[in-house]
Amino acid sequence: MPAPLSPNRRIAPAEKYVADFFRSHDWSVEVPPHVPDGADLIIRRGKQRFIVEIKAVSESRPDRVLPVLSMAILQAQAAAKYFNNALPLAIVHVPEASPSLAKHVDSFAQRFAKDVPVGLISGRGEQYFSGAALQELNRLPEAHRRSAAIHPPQAINLFSDLNQWMLKLLLARELPEDLLNAPGKKFRSGSDLAEAAQVSAMSASRFLQQLRSEGYLSDSSPYLKLVRRKELFRRWGAAAMRSCPEMPCRFLLRAPVPPQIRGLLGKHPEDACLGLFAAADELHFGHVSGVPPYVYVRKLPQVGASDWSGLMAHPVERPDLILRQAPFPQSTFRGAVDRNGLKVTDVIQTWLDTMHHPTRGAEQAHLIYEKVLSPIVES
Repeated sequence: MPAPLSPNRRIAPAEKYVADFFRSHDWSVEVPPHVPDGADLIIRRGKQRFIVEIKAVSESRPDRVLPVLSMAILQAQAAAKYFNNALPLAIVHVPEASPSLAKHVDSFAQRFAKDVPVGLISGRGEQYFSGAALQELNRLPEAHRRSAAIHPPQAINLFSDLNQWMLKLLLARELPEDLLNAPGKKFRSGSDLAEAAQVSAMSASRFLQQLRSEGYLSDSSPYLKLVRRKELFRRWGAAAMRSCPEMPCRFLLRAPVPPQIRGLLGKHPEDACLGLFAAADELHFGHVSGVPPYVYVRKLPQVGASDWSGLMAHPVERPDLILRQAPFPQSTFRGAVDRNGLKVTDVIQTWLDTMHHPTRGAEQAHLIYEKVLSPIVES
């Protein structure tokens, strides 16, 4: 992950995703100084300069997107008044940018804001922009209809649970073995990868086909090698931006917490592991203190059951730990490493999980990226 844009203001995950998107397309990006009407980013390339207002929605429906787009347009126009020779740009970050949604957005912009470029950016790698200066960045499913008719493989979710696990396998040999529980080997075929990942040959083949069709797999290497990694990791980070069921808990026994967490994990060696900031501490990349330890579980338990009898859920006092249901359990638990008898999430998973945490998660993820991931992503 690139360095934080500004030491003076923490930016939201959607803003960070948009900033990384423009950087990957050779735009310079900065967070503007405080102005009364606000502005999220300033982007520049050559003589082009835009003041960007960014909004995010959780559903890719016109009735959800258009109201926040109109607000973004007004705020971008107001903010642009404080900068000479800069144009307003309103962007909405959506889960999926379909041609139908882009048509609604374009119609809205043409009717109500002809002079303000607008855009949609999705976590799936789709983009739509109005305005000639940015249309070269457009990428919608319609653009691939002709090639899809010739080459009809079905698109799959590149960042499904098992696909994330296979991505880790493709990267494992470039990471220290104590930071990811995966064989550090080169894979020459899909069957080799399927065997290591313990998935079907068809699943591995579809995954590799999708990687290749999106330009993330080398065509010249004698083994399976990921390319365009900055873009791949940017999208991977966006795919991890989802809410997870959580349960704050407190131990009934008022004794030191770390030994009790160790004992709890020992009772569930296949179904629980330390995550987020506590995992970063165990991996020796800790940067944030004061956050209760997170413990990943496959499914939030019924507290009070025999194997969870030592916990009280939702305490009035500050929790001793937070149980979190893993959104990607296969990738999370298969890659988890043993640190002195304590099972913790691997370094890639820890980076993904801390990235969007509101308590200085971006800082923690940046540290992990700079110390471990940057060499393999940016090489």
